[in-house]
Amino acid sequence: MKKILLSTLIAGSALFGQCTLDSQDIKVGWTAYKTYAKAGVKGSFDTIKLDAKSADTLATTLKGTTVHITTASVNTGHTQRDATLVKSFFEVQNVDAIKAKVLSVNEKSMDIEIEMNGVKRTIPFAYTKDEKELHAQGVIDLNDFHMLLSLGAINKACYDLHAGKTWQDVALSFTLKLDSGCN
Repeated sequence: MKKILLSTLIAGSALFGQCTLDSQDIKVGWTAYKTYAKAGVKGSFDTIKLDAKSADTLATTLKGTTVHITTASVNTGHTQRDATLVKSFFEVQNVDAIKAKVLSVNEKSMDIEIEMNGVKRTIPFAYTKDEKELHAQGVIDLNDFHMLLSLGAINKACYDLHAGKTWQDVALSFTLKLDSGCN
């Protein structure tokens, strides 16, 4: 009898698995814009710490999940550009980290609180998902985070490359790999 009960519990827990995420599961990307033609410059961050609890659904797992991004790990695939972004953007206002926290998750969108430069703003992110990944996109305005001093510094440092124009909106995205327990 004990063997039958134990087998039933193990089989039941396999059917009702937990959704688990870790720092290896997330990629954070961004697109900033330059020139009056609004040409996109894409990048990502290499150092991301994700703190998520396991739960029975993806929405429950995501709610309350936090991400800590080290800004010095910016990666555009071009080391000189990365160094310029660190020195002439993030360091201008001593922004060494960006934090994000998922506040709510709906059927096709989620609200994420982003903290940068000591300022918190709630940003809506649209998302899509399949069995393997979740893709989310949102847009921030650097003025909302009091980052116009940094925007001016990067525009000055890259004036010729940007043809005198660096935009203050930045598209953000993240991709999460989903394990089989995330539905």
